[in-house]
Order: sequence, then structure tokens, then C-alpha cells
Amino acid sequence: MKSETGVLLVNLGTPDTPSVKDVRKYLFEFLNDPKVIDIPAAARFFLVNFIILPFRSSKAAKNYKKLWTKEGSPILVYGKSVQQQLQRELSDRVEVKLAMRYRNPGMDEVIARMEKKNYKTIIIVPLFPQYASATTGSIMEKAMKLIGKWNVVPEVKHISQFYDNKAFLNTIVERASKYNLDEYDHILFSYHGLPLRQLDKVYGDGTLCEEHDCENEINEENKYCYKATCYATTRLLADKLKIPKEKHTVCFQSRLNKNWLEPFTDRVVIEQARKGAKKLLVFSPSFVADCLETTVEIGIKYQKLFAQHGGKKIQLVESLNDHPMWIEALKGMVLANI
Repeated sequence: MKSETGVLLVNLGTPDTPSVKDVRKYLFEFLNDPKVIDIPAAARFFLVNFIILPFRSSKAAKNYKKLWTKEGSPILVYGKSVQQQLQRELSDRVEVKLAMRYRNPGMDEVIARMEKKNYKTIIIVPLFPQYASATTGSIMEKAMKLIGKWNVVPEVKHISQFYDNKAFLNTIVERASKYNLDEYDHILFSYHGLPLRQLDKVYGDGTLCEEHDCENEINEENKYCYKATCYATTRLLADKLKIPKEKHTVCFQSRLNKNWLEPFTDRVVIEQARKGAKKLLVFSPSFVADCLETTVEIGIKYQKLFAQHGGKKIQLVESLNDHPMWIEALKGMVLANI
């Protein structure tokens, strides 16, 4: 039976190997995306090629070596597993493909193969719960650019964000069930950071993110504001997990400079240690698979930082990876769009 629907799962990407050469190639492609570093092209070219790549590639490669497993990069290993399991769940009703925005398997190659299938409908699923122009926006832009060149352009649907999807949230709750939340002095919900200027661009009326009540509510104006959806994700999870307000903090990691979303996770970790906290539990709800930012940044870097300031243990709640409930969540999202 011929599949009339194609599903394209897309994650950010990974180097092909943890070698300096391959990490440099990955960073070159990633950081030269104008949606990632949204500054004038000449300034971006100089910043990436003469400052970031020469000085950061080697350090990044060392971190990727800490992350790498016998099977390879976790983000790709889990991605393939999710694609295969989702394909089995959906049977021959749809055909599921996996691509990475940067490096391999590349969107150009995967989408070129999809053209030959002559699908009636294509559903694109960027694997980012909260919308951001630098992630979901970049994926959607490239997908439509490639598909738009086809002689026959099928119906294309996008799942732009799913932070409030019940099955997605329930999978995180299930991941947390192995931990006794009462044993932890404080709980962090750590999201990947963004430059403040990217938040302000969400508002077409010229207002700034700080002029909206993004920490406390979601409305028609801020429903695609990354900060607003991160706080909304936390409220939904805290409610399901019965975590009181005073026992958890929303924070943002992986910043490049001070003009990024605050509070910064590393500073919150230090602050909690100085207050006397000995055990922290950390959720990372902006990532669907464990990666450099979770395993290395939170699990290793922040653990050392916490210990240096008097803390004992940071426990990272594992990402969704290829958990069966995550497969069911994706299945539900796909079927809702057919």
C-alpha cells in the first residue's frame, strides 16, 4: 500500500564525529544560519569564522567526546530509534523520515528523496516543544524553500510547537517518577537560552517582550514568544508534579553573553548552593533528546559548579529520548493532522 502522507521529524543536528574537523564543519553550518545569529551578514561572517570557530572548535570537540557513545551521537541515535518506532506504530498509513537541520542526515537529501514519493500531504515536525525562530523557524523556512521548488507541491502541515501537549507533558512526568521530589532542596526547569532581541521580534506591534506578562500568562500576543511558552511549560509540569512555586525556578542555559534570557542557570546553581542546598533536581523541557546541553552542560559542568560552592548532587531528569510514551505522543500529534 502506497503511503499518501510523509512525516518529517527534524532535530537541530550533530557533528558526524567528535573530531575537531567534524565539529568545526557542524558549527560552521549551524552558526552561519542567519536565524541563529541574526546580525548583519558581514558581521556574522567575521564573528563565526574569525572568532568563534578558531577558538571554540577544539573546546567543543572535547565536550562532544564526553557525550559520544559507542553507537554515536545520542541526538542521532535516539532520533533514529524514534523514527523507527513511530514508523512501526503508524504502519503503512504514513512514511516517517528523520533529518537534521545541520549536517547529517541533511534536510536537502531527505526532502529530495521525499519528492519522489509523490505524497498527498507532508507533515513537518520540528522536535522543539517551544517555538523559536532559531530552531523551529529555521527548519520551517528551509523545508518550504526546498519543497517549494518541486514541480508538484503537496499540502504541507507544520507542528510549530507542542509544549502544552498532554502526552508530551505526561512523558516528562513519567521520566520524573523514578525520583522522589521531596528529597531535593530545589528544582530547576532549565531551558536553552535565546538573545533578548530574538524575543522582541515576535511582537509585530513593536512592543518588547518585557512589556508583556510572559512569566505569568499565555495569550494571543505572546503565544509564540519563547519565554512565555517556557514559563507556561513549567507551570503545566509543576501543576502535574505538585511542585509548589517556592520550590522551583525557571532558568536559561547556554548563553553567549549577558544580553540573553535570564535568570542564567549557572548563576541559579551557585545561588542555590550558597543558600545551603545540597541536592538539586533539574528538568530540561526544551530538549526531547539528551545532548551536549543536558548530559555535559547540566550533568557535568553544573555538577562541578554546584560542588565548588558547597552543593553535593545535581540530578538531571532524563530527556524523552525514545521512551514509549514519547512515541505515543508523536503518534497522536501526527494522526491529529491527517
